[in-house]
Amino acid sequence: MKKLLLLISHLGFGAAGFALGIYTLPILIAPPAPDESEIAAVSQSAAFTGNFRRELKGSDFLHWGEGEVSVSSHKIAHSGKLAPGPDYKLYLTAGFVEDEQQFEAVKQSAARVGDVKTFNGFVLEVPAGIDINQYDTVVVWCETFREFITAAKYR
Repeated sequence: MKKLLLLISHLGFGAAGFALGIYTLPILIAPPAPDESEIAAVSQSAAFTGNFRRELKGSDFLHWGEGEVSVSSHKIAHSGKLAPGPDYKLYLTAGFVEDEQQFEAVKQSAARVGDVKTFNGFVLEVPAGIDINQYDTVVVWCETFREFITAAKYR
């Protein structure tokens, strides 16, 4: 009985440590957030703005975003915070989505902008060939775990 309890406790602590590592590793290896002046420059030239809000249907205490998103034809900037996590991607969608199921339904037609590697604001280049006017929503998505993080309607 004692060996079984030791095995269960060790497995439990191992699983907890693994989960904690998955959560903290992106924080530890994240590059520095962009300078506020860089975010402000994108914001001033933005054609559209929107807001990430914590209270979306697909957001929870581990998957959320808050703050303003500025969208121009060449760059997308976020001033605010995202829940830390691995493998975040930024997408544009035609139509607002606010949970995993809604995003999965439109992911094939969404435009992938790039990787989000910072959690206290970001600035990403809009790849050539993406017309921001064909979309109206910015979505942050965790590719590895297929988790919705947040979204903002910008038009």
